[in-house]
Amino acid sequence: MIQLDDSLHIIPDIAKSWKVSKDALEYTFILQKNIKFHKHPQFKTKDSTRNVIAKDFVYSFDRLVDPKVASPGNWVLKNVKNYNAINDTLFRIKLKKPFPAFLGLLGMRYCSVVPKEIVEFYGNQFRSNPIGTGPFKFKLWEENVKLVFRKNELYFERDKKGKQLPYLEAVAITFLPDKQSEFLQFAQGKLDLLNSLDASYKDELLTPSGKLRDVYKNQINISKGSYLNSEYLGFYLESDKKEIQSELLRKAINYGFDRKKMITYLKNGIGTPATNGFIPKGMPGFNNTPGYTYNPEKAKELIDTYKKQTGDNNPTIRIATDSNYQSICEFIQRELEKVGLNIIVDVMPSSTIRQKKWAGKLESFRASWIADYPDAENFLSPYYSKNFTPNGPNYTHFKNEIFDKLYEESFLITNTKLREQHYTKMDSIIIAEAPIVPLYYDQVVRFTQKNVKGLTNNPQNFLILKRVWKEKK
Repeated sequence: MIQLDDSLHIIPDIAKSWKVSKDALEYTFILQKNIKFHKHPQFKTKDSTRNVIAKDFVYSFDRLVDPKVASPGNWVLKNVKNYNAINDTLFRIKLKKPFPAFLGLLGMRYCSVVPKEIVEFYGNQFRSNPIGTGPFKFKLWEENVKLVFRKNELYFERDKKGKQLPYLEAVAITFLPDKQSEFLQFAQGKLDLLNSLDASYKDELLTPSGKLRDVYKNQINISKGSYLNSEYLGFYLESDKKEIQSELLRKAINYGFDRKKMITYLKNGIGTPATNGFIPKGMPGFNNTPGYTYNPEKAKELIDTYKKQTGDNNPTIRIATDSNYQSICEFIQRELEKVGLNIIVDVMPSSTIRQKKWAGKLESFRASWIADYPDAENFLSPYYSKNFTPNGPNYTHFKNEIFDKLYEESFLITNTKLREQHYTKMDSIIIAEAPIVPLYYDQVVRFTQKNVKGLTNNPQNFLILKRVWKEKK
C-alpha cells in the first residue's frame, strides 16, 4: 500500500495518498486506478490480469489475521479495530488506539496485496505460485537451490525520465549452503551480488579496517550503510545474583572495553561502536546523547566501589552467547578481567539462548534487536514494564515509572519531532540505569561486481532491485 525510500520516509505506492483523522484512529487510503496484478490465466480476462481494488486489501488483511493461515505477520494488525472498502479506490482502517508508527507497519511485506481468485485456485500451493503487483514476477523455484523472477511488464512505476521500471529482465537467486563456495563463485564473477559478509571469508576479502583488499579493488565494489540492528548484552534484572542487580557493575561493563577496537579487529570495521543509546544509527529518532565510551579507570573505580560496599572481592558474571559471537564476548571477558571483574562466557546454541531468555533463566546474554518497522518505538518496547517476558519482548525485566509514562504518552503524539523528543528521554533513561550494554549498531554491507549499477542501501536491508541495471563488460 505504501513504501519506504532509502531514508525510511513513507512515500506512495499502490495508495497514491492518504488521510489520517485528528484523533489518529482512522486512516483513509486513496488507491491508484492503474495497478495491475501479474498476469495469470485464472483471471479469465482478455489480457489475463485485472486492476487492484480496495476489496483486494480487505481480502489480504482477512487472510493475514485468519488463524487457519497462521501468518507470522498477523501481529501487524493487532491494533486494528476494523477495515473496509468504501469503493474500488477508497480503503479505510480504524485503530483501537493511536499508534503513530502504524503507517510504517503497512510497508511490511506481510501487508502485500494478493488476489482472491489466485489464492483460492492454488490453496496451500500459493506459496509456490505467488501472484502480486511488484516489479518482478515469479518464474521458477527449486527449493534450497534457485529462485528466478522475470520482469513484470505491467509494473506501474517509472523513473524520473519516464522509463518504465524495472530495468533488469530477470533476477536469479542461488542458494548455496557452503559460504566458502558462495564466496568462490562471487570471486570468479559467477554471482553479481553478495548481500552479507560471512566470518569464513571476511579476512580474505577485507582489511582489518573494513576496506577491500588490493587483489579485489578492480573487480568488486563494496557499499556500507546503517542497518536497524542494535547488538547488545542484556542483564536479567530479576536475577537473585547481587552482581546483576548492581548498577555499579553494569555500568563498569559498559565502560570497561573498547568498542572501536572490537569493531576494527573482530568485525573488520563493519559496524558503528554503540557509544550512544539503544536506538541505532540510521533510525529516525537516533540521537547523539552520550552513552558509554572506553574508560577503564572509571570501570575499575566502579568495581572497587562495589567490592567495598559488598565485601565481595571476586564478583563474577556469566554471559550466554552462541558461537557466532563467541570472539566478541571473549574480547569483553579479557578486557574486564584487567579491571577486576571475572566474566564467564557460556557458549550454547542460539535456540537454547532464545528459550532461556524468555524463561528468565540467563543472568546475562548477548542479543540482537532488529527493527520490524521504521519507528524508534520499536527499540523502546523491550524496556516497557508491561512487556515483561514471556508476555512481551522485555527480556531484561527493566522497570522505570518515568520511562513507562513517557512510552505511553508517545502514542498520543502525532507530531514526529515531538515524539522523537520523548524517545530521546527514554533512551537516556536506559543509558542511565544500564539494564544493557550496547555493543555496536550494525551495518548493511554489500559486494557487487563492477558492472552492477544503481543498487542502493537502506537501513532495513531490503534488496530493492527495480532501479538496478548491468553494464556490458
